[in-house]
Amino acid sequence: EAVRETHGRVLIFQDEICDARYSKCCGGLTENFNTAWADIQIPYLTTVSDAPISHQSIRTEEEATRWVLSPLEAYCRVMDEHLLERILSGFDQETKNFFRWKVEYPRKELEEILRQKSGFDFGTLIEILPLRRGPSGRIFRLKIIGSKRSLIIGKELEIRRWLSRTHLYSSAFIVVADAKKFIFHGAGWGHGVGLCQIGAAAMATQGFSAEEILKHYFKGVEIKKIY
Repeated sequence: EAVRETHGRVLIFQDEICDARYSKCCGGLTENFNTAWADIQIPYLTTVSDAPISHQSIRTEEEATRWVLSPLEAYCRVMDEHLLERILSGFDQETKNFFRWKVEYPRKELEEILRQKSGFDFGTLIEILPLRRGPSGRIFRLKIIGSKRSLIIGKELEIRRWLSRTHLYSSAFIVVADAKKFIFHGAGWGHGVGLCQIGAAAMATQGFSAEEILKHYFKGVEIKKIY
């Protein structure tokens, strides 16, 4: 039914069909296109608050810490397991703590992951230092400091891949470290640009129309029937 109702309708911005990016869960704020992808600004792919209230963009490490550890109201903060079962595929349902998540590594394990993923021997891992974040808190420049080598990496997908045997849920994280381990506290799942799949589904259950949902995530667009 949804396919029939939207047949031939497309998102348009300034007479061009939109690049309608999406990710699984933005974590409460969507991300700018240029911080996650190419270094160009796309007006309809800029940060929006995924909530009925306005959340301020993340500007400092202190704000990032508060954002990750004290999550606020958001459409994608779905606690209803029955709704999640309807939204997520069977594979994705194996992980339900994606709005806010925690990953812990013994120090030696993370050092080995970095060696395997990067091809570099950092030696003893000293610090993982965020250098630049986007408005959703996603890191797009990160410095890895070791006893043998230091390196700046980014953007977000490279960061996620280097710090996990698969990939971290997102690069919107803070790091807590001690002599034995590194703990990543994070927000969201995916790059965060464009439509938030969990947030959009939650909005639909609250009675928002497809057009309202699309215009929430893609600012300034029109929906036109072209065939």
